[in-house]
Amino acid sequence: MSAHDHGPDGHHDDVGYHATVKGYATGFALSVVLTAIPFWLVMAKVLPAQATALVIAAFAAVQMLVHMVYFLHLNTKVEGGWSLLALVFTGVLVVIMLAGSVWVMFHMNANMMPAHDAATMRVMP
Repeated sequence: MSAHDHGPDGHHDDVGYHATVKGYATGFALSVVLTAIPFWLVMAKVLPAQATALVIAAFAAVQMLVHMVYFLHLNTKVEGGWSLLALVFTGVLVVIMLAGSVWVMFHMNANMMPAHDAATMRVMP
């Protein structure tokens, strides 16, 4: 049976997400709003620089969720939840790699030999 064939009870056999124009329009509208507000915050200098950076990071995180739900159609129903589980696993791996890299760089910096000042070094004849 193909995805468009009806089962014995007259319903579709696939349980995946079906995209709609309304869903895409909602995702687009949310994306525009979630882009326009941080843009306005930066251009109007409404908040201090550090607060603006935190607000932009928060809006970016929300916008990633909007894109995953409305455009990539990731939810618990698609493919039995495996696509969402794969995304979570990928996120965990990225966090582990980033944290490990920062940890290694911090310890490399702390344990490196001190740099010599070239102005105080004596030149050999």
